[in-house]
Amino acid sequence: MLNVVEWTRLEPWRVARARTDRDEPVIVKWMGPHAAATHSEGWRLRTEVAALRFLAEDLGVCLAPRVLAEDLPGGRMVLEDLAPRTALDGLLRRDGAGAHAERLAAFARIRGELGALTAGHAETYYRRRSLVGPVDPAADRLGRVHRLERVPHAEELGVPISGGVARELGLARAELADPGPFLVLSNGDPEANNVLVHGSGPADARLIDFEFAGFTHALHDAVCLHVPGPAWLSVQPPGEVYRRALAAGVPAAEDERRYGLGLAAACVSWALARLTRLPALDARPAGDDSRAQLVATLEAAAGTADDHRSLPRLADLCRRLAAALRRRWPDADLDFTALPPYAPRRR
Repeated sequence: MLNVVEWTRLEPWRVARARTDRDEPVIVKWMGPHAAATHSEGWRLRTEVAALRFLAEDLGVCLAPRVLAEDLPGGRMVLEDLAPRTALDGLLRRDGAGAHAERLAAFARIRGELGALTAGHAETYYRRRSLVGPVDPAADRLGRVHRLERVPHAEELGVPISGGVARELGLARAELADPGPFLVLSNGDPEANNVLVHGSGPADARLIDFEFAGFTHALHDAVCLHVPGPAWLSVQPPGEVYRRALAAGVPAAEDERRYGLGLAAACVSWALARLTRLPALDARPAGDDSRAQLVATLEAAAGTADDHRSLPRLADLCRRLAAALRRRWPDADLDFTALPPYAPRRR
């Protein structure tokens, strides 16, 4: 490891801003428990180190911080300090989306660029990743496909599942399980808190947090641009910014049918995954924003499928589930069109 002589922890994350004995600014990151609990701390550290070295050293691209040193047994790494960039979600909360149109476009662009620049390089990545520990490429690719195996709580909500819905669930599963040309590297958590931008002037965005990185369907990374993530009640679709950036390395993104199917499948997959939270949200008090956020998620997924003329029965399913939740929770029966883009969910 580099010799770090002073550091200041950046709460609440497991990172610290530090200086080396050569007076170089760096970021020290260490592993700890994660709410997902799907992978060990060691697996996540090895994955992040491998993914960041793959980008910087194998592909020679500057989309994320460089790894300067790592201590795998000790559970920590030293990264390039990307300051004065700051997390985009903080800027959106502070100023609103209207003040950061350029930074939102940069967010969409760099997500597409990550896919474009890594498409076709899965073998190179997994060769590097396997050097630091066992890894299952199929698990990376299929990790989110299980969300489409069933419709959580549909019976409880009084929403019947027709044969047409079941057929479209199968179609969506097949698309996400076999990405073909859309197989690209994702950092595994493509939300606005994991992109750093300059607060003024050119955004010059960089991506962070590759603990859950792996090659999967590119359109998983576009969901956050169309459907509210856990922190938001609304988002602002970026037009064609993401798609154009992705198409530079994945020409199949120009195919309207294939792109629309992948995006609709990924958005519905995310929305149904969030529906598993129904029992927890039932237990929360009326007015809790998490309830409204789930309704907004389902309706946004339906709207995205409609916009791309894909998976109409799954779009209708999401609308019916959202309508059932509006009846179940009158406090969540809101007009989301009246909200500004990136309206934050209150904790």
